[in-house]
Amino acid sequence: MAIAKHTHIALFGTSLIRKMFNEGARMKKEFGVENVFDFSLGNPNIPPPNEFTEAVIKIMKEDIPGKHAYMTNSGYAETRAFVADFLTKEQGITLEKENIIMTCGAGAALNLFFQAILNVGDNVVVSIPNFVVYKTYVENFGGVLKTVKCKDNFQLDLEAIEASINVQTAAVIINSPNNPSGVVYPASQIKALASLLRRKSRELDRQIYLVSDEPYRYIVYDGVEVPPILSAYENSVIISSYSKSLSIPGERIGWAAIHPKAEDANLIIQVMTMSTTGMGYTNAPALMQRAIVEVNGKTIDPEIYREKRDLFANSLRDLGYDFILPQGTFYLFIKAPGGDDMKFVEILQDEKILAVPGSGFNMPGYFRLSYCVENQVIRRAIPGFKKAIDKTLSKGE
Repeated sequence: MAIAKHTHIALFGTSLIRKMFNEGARMKKEFGVENVFDFSLGNPNIPPPNEFTEAVIKIMKEDIPGKHAYMTNSGYAETRAFVADFLTKEQGITLEKENIIMTCGAGAALNLFFQAILNVGDNVVVSIPNFVVYKTYVENFGGVLKTVKCKDNFQLDLEAIEASINVQTAAVIINSPNNPSGVVYPASQIKALASLLRRKSRELDRQIYLVSDEPYRYIVYDGVEVPPILSAYENSVIISSYSKSLSIPGERIGWAAIHPKAEDANLIIQVMTMSTTGMGYTNAPALMQRAIVEVNGKTIDPEIYREKRDLFANSLRDLGYDFILPQGTFYLFIKAPGGDDMKFVEILQDEKILAVPGSGFNMPGYFRLSYCVENQVIRRAIPGFKKAIDKTLSKGE
C-alpha cells in the first residue's frame, strides 16, 4: 500500500460522511434531485445574513491599500481585537488581540494548537460520540486520541474521563453543542470538569489543557445556553469558526482564543502563528477577516433550524424512531432500528435516503441525519423512513 497505515485507518470515519455525500450526488444524477433525500453532510442551506453580503460588497468596492496582500500570519490586528472584545463580553474574562489567532476554519485552528502542545506519544481525551477528524488532527503531530464513553444521555462521564487521564495526557477536547448528538454540556459539568483537570494536573505535575471546539455555539434552541469555558478553567482554548453561525463554510474563516493565564499562553500563540506557513495557508482569508468585523456579531436565525428539527423529530418519533432531542447543531442522532447502524443506513439508501452511520463517530448502533435541507425534503422523505423501519422490525432485525 502506497499511503501510510495510520492515514488509511483515519480515512474510515471521514469517508463514511463523504461517501454518503458522494453517493447522494451519484443517485441524484440517476434518479433526479427531487427523488433523493440527502441528510448526510452538515452543509448549511440557510443563506448568510444580509449584513454579510453587504459587508463583502462594501469591502470589495473600497479602495484599501494592500486589500489582497499578505498580512501578519496571526491575522489583521483589528480583526483579532474585534474577536477579543466579543469574547471578553461572552466569556467573562479580559482578552486582548494577542490572545487570538485567525485561521482557515476551526480545523486549521485545532491542528495549529495540537502542533504547539503535543509531543510524540502524548494523548488527547475526548468523549464519544465525537467528530471523527479529531483523530487525524491529533495523529498529525504524533499524538494519540483516546475516546471514552459518555452517559446514556450523551453527557460527559467524568469518571470515565478521569480514568483515561495519565501522565501523557496533554489535553481534553469537548465539542458543545456536540456533533453528532446535539447535546450541550451544562455549566455544572464544565465546572466539574475544570475541577477534575486542575486536580489531575497537580497530581501528574503536568498542565492539562481543555480544548473547546465551538462551531455550533450560536445554533441552540429552547433557551439553552452554552456556558463560557475561559472563565471556568485557566488552561483552556476556544476553537471556533463562522462556518455555521454565518452559513459560510466554504469561506474557511475561524479563530483560536487562548486563555491569557494559560501556561505558556504567549508561546503557544507564537508557535501557532509561526506554524501557519508550515500548514500551507500562511494566513486566514483577508476578505473574510475584514467582513466579520463589519458583520459585528450578526448570525443566522437558529429558529429556522429549530423548526426543521421539530418537523423532522416529530415525524420520526411518530414512526417509532428513538432519539434524544438535540439542544443545538442541525443534527439528529438516532438509535438504529435493529441495532446495526451500517445495515440500517443501507436499508435507508434503498429508499433513496442518505444518512451517516454512527460508527463514523465512534458510536455504532446510531445514525446521524443532517437537517440542513428544505422542509419539503424532510416531508417527502418520511414515507421512506416508515418503509425502512417497518422492513427492519418485520424481520426482527
